Amino acid sequence: MAHIIDGKKISAEIRAEIAADVAKMKEGGKTPGLAVIIVGENPASKVYVRNKGKGCEEVGMYSEIIAMAEETTEAELLAKIAELNERCDIHGILVQLPLPKHINERAVIEAISPEKDVDAFAPVNIGEMMLGTAAFLPCTPAGIMELLKRSGISAEGKECVVIGRSNIVGKPIAQLLLTANGTVTICHSRTKNLAEVTRRADILVVAIGKADFVTGDMVKEGAVVIDVGMNRRADGKLTGDVDYATVEPKASAITPVPGGVGPMTITMLLRNTLTAAEKYGK
Repeated sequence: MAHIIDGKKISAEIRAEIAADVAKMKEGGKTPGLAVIIVGENPASKVYVRNKGKGCEEVGMYSEIIAMAEETTEAELLAKIAELNERCDIHGILVQLPLPKHINERAVIEAISPEKDVDAFAPVNIGEMMLGTAAFLPCTPAGIMELLKRSGISAEGKECVVIGRSNIVGKPIAQLLLTANGTVTICHSRTKNLAEVTRRADILVVAIGKADFVTGDMVKEGAVVIDVGMNRRADGKLTGDVDYATVEPKASAITPVPGGVGPMTITMLLRNTLTAAEKYGK
């Protein structure tokens, strides 16, 4: 029987720690502030943004949600970011992706001050992560590392396999596992004999967006399995990238979907905002 890594419980523990640190900071006269910009009417984005606002409220942070119309120009969005970069009460800036097609996402990400880039997507912060000197880390990968750490699972000396090479999850989690002294292999759509590679993994991280893709025959006995996927089946039920029913009996530890990695992402965003206020806030 695998140990179920409870992301809700671990997330709640970290939020309690953040709330305590925020309370201390407020006693000194400073409140960490997060600005979230949403452009357009994407329903999923609206839910994510609302949850980020609720998260700030829960830990005692100031949050400001800036809703901009779908037809907002790139220049208008960049001007808003420039304004937020200069504000002393805002320590973190996040632009909810995806953006409308007429706006260049990279230009927008690069416009955010690295000191306020609490998503840690900007090239400067990615470079700092590669060097092991980052003030804050991409939220979902950082959340995965916290799940491992607080579950007593070390990557040191372990064979770590990551399926997926996105800039948001796959590449950065591979780097963080490497920094933690794991031996890391990244797999993707062109990888040959995928199951042979995944069966070597002591720690397997799956982040590809394909429902129930990894099955029990692809996992070795006793592996730790981290499922980053969030997919909806035809019957409306949520499922991950891992076929839980066949993988759980073989794993030593596994994250469920929902309730595993998902709750950690906003929690790490809150921690990054706190760090930005502590390290760079005036």
